Amino acid sequence: MLLSIYVGYDLPIGFLHVSGANLPYAFEAFLLLGTLIFLSILRRSIKRWMGAQIVKKTDRFKWNVPVGPERVRRVTTYLLLESLVMFALAIGLYLITELAWAPAIAFAIGALDSIIFALIGKASGSYRIGLSSKALIVADREVQLLYFSGLRKVSVHQQSIYFDYIKGLQLSFPTDCIPEGMEDEFFNVLESNIDRNKVFFERKH
Repeated sequence: MLLSIYVGYDLPIGFLHVSGANLPYAFEAFLLLGTLIFLSILRRSIKRWMGAQIVKKTDRFKWNVPVGPERVRRVTTYLLLESLVMFALAIGLYLITELAWAPAIAFAIGALDSIIFALIGKASGSYRIGLSSKALIVADREVQLLYFSGLRKVSVHQQSIYFDYIKGLQLSFPTDCIPEGMEDEFFNVLESNIDRNKVFFERKH
């Protein structure tokens, strides 16, 4: 956005001793930025689409259920808001300067992907949480994979479940991913797949 403003409004760039409209390699800079943005969006998209497909294969898990309805509404809202922001960025960049077509297209693709993912995810029940003998996977707006190897503590504080590992690593996911009334079932299955001699459980709501 900053580069677009400098180029689009022909602002002086003091340390380069040139104005934005005469900035050398501006086309290449926008193309590079657009490519980096697209690759970042593509990586995220592949990760969450693959995560949604994996967790839908319920036979691979010992416990696998759709996330809670409140979580579905929240995820859908976040994805649609995210799409709106990316569309606004795409339009804004291109209106400021047509040289910014590459990042504008990248953001537009990201916005469309989020809308499609939100609609298909809600309609098909792709937002799920699954427990296997080795890991926990939560697939909704993002994909969170929490392995049991190296796990030392599981705790519940406020609206999150925290997994503490050796070497200070801590991962977490929201409690509303678990459908209401299934919290005890979730923890029973989780505890049955973890060495209780090595992992401490602390459940404070």
